[in-house]
Amino acid sequence: MFELLKAFVLGIVEGATEFIPVSSTGHLILAGEWLNFEGDLATTFEIFIQLGAILAIVWIYRAKIANAIRHWRSDPVARRLIVNLAIAFVPAAAAGFLLHDWITEYLFSPLTVAGALVAGGLAILIIERWRPEPRIAGVDDVPWRSALGVGIAQVLSLFPGVSRSGATIMGGMGIGLSREAATEFSFFLAIPVMFAATLYDLLKGRDLLTVSAVPMMAVGFVTAFLSAIVVVKALVRFVSRHSFVGFAWYRIVFGAILLVWYLR
Repeated sequence: MFELLKAFVLGIVEGATEFIPVSSTGHLILAGEWLNFEGDLATTFEIFIQLGAILAIVWIYRAKIANAIRHWRSDPVARRLIVNLAIAFVPAAAAGFLLHDWITEYLFSPLTVAGALVAGGLAILIIERWRPEPRIAGVDDVPWRSALGVGIAQVLSLFPGVSRSGATIMGGMGIGLSREAATEFSFFLAIPVMFAATLYDLLKGRDLLTVSAVPMMAVGFVTAFLSAIVVVKALVRFVSRHSFVGFAWYRIVFGAILLVWYLR
């Protein structure tokens, strides 16, 4: 029961932080350490429950995704979305394939996460203050060059604690996307990126996906799915009226506290 409770808590952490600019990976590393849930099985579990979070995006945008898949040949808007996602997917996929093992071995630690939280918070403040006037209102209007720019920005998220959603949303805003367009494009880009990364990691750790781990995996998966649905819908409403400055200060304060704690 205690392991299932840990799975429940970590599922909420994953779903609540995956799509907001605060770093789900960083929060999972810290929560796993505080819950004494570490090791190869814990790593595989944290990877597996990401599927629950990404399926929440698929569910919320199922109509748009289905339309794009069915009509990409005849509908220019659907075709542009698919092409843009393919373009934006490539930079982080290539960098992740080359650097994955090195990043996992040397950068996954509470101290590096804390530093990245602070640096990312400062970056959000800078972009919110000096970003250019938005010229791309909706996700359907994103040109391929902007999609490539978002994809390049996403490479920064390979560093634990930076936040994939933070890098892509801020990257999009920094090159002229509106908050709404940058946020929704980040959601759609998460689908191929997270599916590819998650399935790659699960294939490497498939020996740990045993029958005895099924209850724990199921609890974390479902919890991540449900909490992500709530957070994504709330975030869509939030960005239509507010900036990301609050997330920036959360990152800075939380990261600074962690830096002091772990340096001591």
